[in-house]
Amino acid sequence: MNGILCVNKPEGFTSFDVVAKMRGITGVRKMGHAGTLDPMATGVLPLLLGRATKACDLLPDETKRYTAGFRFGLSTDTQDITGKVLTSSEEPVAREALLSALPAFRGELQQLPPMYSAVQVNGQRLYDLARQGREVEREPRTVRIGELSLLEYEAESRTGILDIRCSKGTYVRTLIHDLGRQLGAGGVLTSLVRTESSGFSLEGCITIEEAARLSEGGTLQEKLIPIEAVFRGCPSVGLSAVQKRMFLNGVRLDLNRVRYRPGKGLHAVYGPEREFLGVARLDLEAMELRVVSFF
Repeated sequence: MNGILCVNKPEGFTSFDVVAKMRGITGVRKMGHAGTLDPMATGVLPLLLGRATKACDLLPDETKRYTAGFRFGLSTDTQDITGKVLTSSEEPVAREALLSALPAFRGELQQLPPMYSAVQVNGQRLYDLARQGREVEREPRTVRIGELSLLEYEAESRTGILDIRCSKGTYVRTLIHDLGRQLGAGGVLTSLVRTESSGFSLEGCITIEEAARLSEGGTLQEKLIPIEAVFRGCPSVGLSAVQKRMFLNGVRLDLNRVRYRPGKGLHAVYGPEREFLGVARLDLEAMELRVVSFF
């Protein structure tokens, strides 16, 4: 099996748990995933099978979208409701105050990775250090919040739901934590559903249970998305039969002899029969087509 399966990750599973489970269901050993989800989160987890695993770090659309439940009045060591409570506050948070605070969290932000995260510092995972009771200095990261809107809010309980569209690498629980701090009450993430990831939506996902049933019935293959689907929005390059052989051998091609559509970033490469071959980058200074990966 080669391609992408979109799974609705269940709560309590790590992303690797899902991969392990799906390896057992499909019999495919070569499998990866795009975009790690915390165990408490649910939602879109694209799994890349077979040759498609080479695209794990190449997916052109890295935008994520989440529905995030939150509660003000608490802060925890994990920045979500599962952690150890560090502070509590009775500070009221009016809906108007919350709405007024949201614009400051749209656009580019500097975000400090939480200690309970998979970020590495000096070769060690932050969550391993956090479990040892150690806190180390971390470098802020630039993230982008494209959309941030309030879906629900109850002032009495200080709980609500946000709709968030953001860049890869954004920590939603840190966003909630920082928002709560801005409002003077503290805040924690109470639930998280990833509704979109790398161009895939929740509506197109299957559950692990559905995958098992489809596999038993011999129809799971029908749910596979071809890897070329994620690169259809990229500028394209068309190769002749001779150029195709050269490309598949990793040879750089003379752009003066190649049919291509100018554009930035990755280019989708097609053979003479419009068959998808892989992805490449254009070096306009050297006038070369350089292979990134072929499938």
